[in-house]
Amino acid sequence: MSLLRLSVIVLALILLVGLAWSNPTMDDYLRFVELELGKAIDRMDQGTSSREQQFIRQVFRTQSKKLLESVVRPNTARQNWGMMSLYEAQVAGTNVMVLGIGGRFIPLRGVEEATLKIGRMAF
Repeated sequence: MSLLRLSVIVLALILLVGLAWSNPTMDDYLRFVELELGKAIDRMDQGTSSREQQFIRQVFRTQSKKLLESVVRPNTARQNWGMMSLYEAQVAGTNVMVLGIGGRFIPLRGVEEATLKIGRMAF
């Protein structure tokens, strides 16, 4: 076996081990959803008064964990493939698919729509 071929195999194995080690967990996914909700609230309708916006942000900060635990976690199925995970959720009538790989999340379907619906549910 040549040194080049051996080097490629070793690099591929290192990459695969790195992906398996950084495969996001369900808790990582919930933090991702919480961040997306926070972003949606920050982009909320500019027609809303600043006082109302601050109230909504404060309620979200205090209730987001409860919302995630009661709405998102029970409605999410994680398919763990070792090096990556697929998260599928049925939230507020919206089918959501997110790919978790390398410690990152890649929204595939329905994230924006579900985020807006969950944000409305909080209020």
